[in-house]
Amino acid sequence: MSERIAKFLGRAGVCSRRQAEQFIAEGRVKVDGQLLLTPATLVDETSKVEVDDKPVAQPLKTRVWCYYKPVGYLTTHYDPQGRLTVFEDLLAHDLPRVISVGRLDLNSEGLLLLTNDGAFSRYAELPKTGWARCYKVRVYGRLDIPALHALKNGITIEDIHYDRIEVKVLGQGHSMAQMNNWLMITLFEGKNREIRKVMNYLGLRVNRLIRQSYGPFELGNLEPHQILEVSFKQINQIFPSSN
Repeated sequence: MSERIAKFLGRAGVCSRRQAEQFIAEGRVKVDGQLLLTPATLVDETSKVEVDDKPVAQPLKTRVWCYYKPVGYLTTHYDPQGRLTVFEDLLAHDLPRVISVGRLDLNSEGLLLLTNDGAFSRYAELPKTGWARCYKVRVYGRLDIPALHALKNGITIEDIHYDRIEVKVLGQGHSMAQMNNWLMITLFEGKNREIRKVMNYLGLRVNRLIRQSYGPFELGNLEPHQILEVSFKQINQIFPSSN
């Protein structure tokens, strides 16, 4: 199956597609011994691709894992402050080199997708892909039900617009002194710390946030630190560039 050279280099983990176009313009890419002049070039599994005169291996098959990120772990490969990171936690699972699909902040937990394919990560994060993110959220404060339901129309806070947010009340605390309530919140955009900022604006403090699903992938019965690989069949059904 043929594909453009920029896409090939992106899937091979050499560079982004935009960087690939720059590499070609700089005369750094060869296919079958010939210097490339245009990023419109098609390659397949028989093509010999080189960058800076070094051979580029055929991209690995797209793999995806569902991981339960625990509270207190950063979604980063390295933290200069020495805090725990998810990639240190993942060392126990003997994975190949992987990247995360999006992030969960330090105090959030639940489903974090991991993949060996940068193209898959970009596809999953794109707003036009339309994958909803669903979170089970415990908040402290008095609920304003009409205001929560109005979030389906979006909301602008300090000049930042947040797109449609769907909220369902799962249960209310028996003690009004505590005012702890569980909500199911679905995002369709996913700006930085979106749920915490919007809930705070409505007078609610988030004290637990668990991502339950990301698009077609679900947390299921995973416990903190556990990981489960997604089947190739499921990946092929949802990711058009995986085969």
